Amino acid sequence: MGEMEAVERPDQEFADGALFDAGPGVVKLPAALSPSRAGDFQQCPLLFRLRVVDKVPEPPNAAATKGTLVHAVLERLFDLPAPQRTPGEAVEMLRPQWERLLAERPELGGLFAGEQERAVWLAEAEKLLGTYFTLEDPTRLEPAKRELFVRAPMGEGDDRLLLRGFVDRLDIAPNGMLRVVDYKTGKAPPPGYEEKTLFQMKFYALVLWKVRGVVPKRLQLLFLGNGEVLTYDPNEADLLAAERKIAAIWSAIREAAEAKKWDPKPSKLCGWCSFRELCPAQGGEQPPVPEVRIVPTTA
Repeated sequence: MGEMEAVERPDQEFADGALFDAGPGVVKLPAALSPSRAGDFQQCPLLFRLRVVDKVPEPPNAAATKGTLVHAVLERLFDLPAPQRTPGEAVEMLRPQWERLLAERPELGGLFAGEQERAVWLAEAEKLLGTYFTLEDPTRLEPAKRELFVRAPMGEGDDRLLLRGFVDRLDIAPNGMLRVVDYKTGKAPPPGYEEKTLFQMKFYALVLWKVRGVVPKRLQLLFLGNGEVLTYDPNEADLLAAERKIAAIWSAIREAAEAKKWDPKPSKLCGWCSFRELCPAQGGEQPPVPEVRIVPTTA
């Protein structure tokens, strides 16, 4: 189905956002999209602009950092021999992984007022890990890939867009069937509201279909916040619909860039936004809108 590639952790190639090298007041925006950035634009075009185009720094977030920490432990859990993949071993990995994360990002040390607050936070992460073991038995699993970076192009000419993202885990059955697994440290959406969460998984499934020529058999989300599992078995029609949706999102991003119009979209999520002081819908004032030049991505 065209050009394809899947590699592990090419961090230098996965820099979401704009490149500030097009001259004063002009921003080059690569024609590339990940599920997270597509979700940002759907949630609020101004959020997308401030995060991706302007790249306004955001303060560390305790909940997001907890998710990063738990993901790191679950990724490295499978480095151990199968019999050692126990709840106790996962807990033992928690603090070393936190120290590693802190060494990479010293600013995370400012998340906590004191040792007791940090201890409570680590205990919450430990609880999430305990919930993981109620959802599946890692001693019976041998993932084919973990933290797999995938990318594939869609469209042609000026409409060419590079899709890219990280898959938490890819399981491959002996018969070649694929299962895409994603860990969520929050709670599962209520019945009838799963589509937003599944969009990310369909995005990954679409890329893997383009990469491997096989529609993944199952998409599986493990919600550690309330111990629920959401599964979905996609077909080609699902993934073609996802491709049309992605194309529509990218078209809207291009239109916003050309019109220099990145409108805020108020919602109940505004209370968790880092950019309230820059949002007119929240009484703030957004910075001057730069000229955005969308450039082809050859990677």
